Amino acid sequence: MKKINIVKEKKDFDRAFKLRKQISSKYAFLYTYDTNSNYRFGICVSKKLGNAVTRNKIKRRVKDIIDKSKLQFMDKDYIIILKKSASSAKYLELQEDIVELLKKIK
Repeated sequence: MKKINIVKEKKDFDRAFKLRKQISSKYAFLYTYDTNSNYRFGICVSKKLGNAVTRNKIKRRVKDIIDKSKLQFMDKDYIIILKKSASSAKYLELQEDIVELLKKIK
């Protein structure tokens, strides 16, 4: 995932939470809102999921899943918040869940 496609600023995360366009699944919540620029992704992993090593591992997995999915994304910001159950999920389970979640939003 390229750096230009990543949401990093708090105001962008807050805008997504305020608009409340949300879909949930077994391992994650997905918030979206329309933008005028390219699509971007933001990934939130709570400290409840584990230490920094565990949280970064989960973020790397989600970024890899997004890159490898052959989905076409619209001009939106996508905020993915991972649930506690995601820390114990295997890669393939997480991949199926995230891809299905992204397909629902279209």
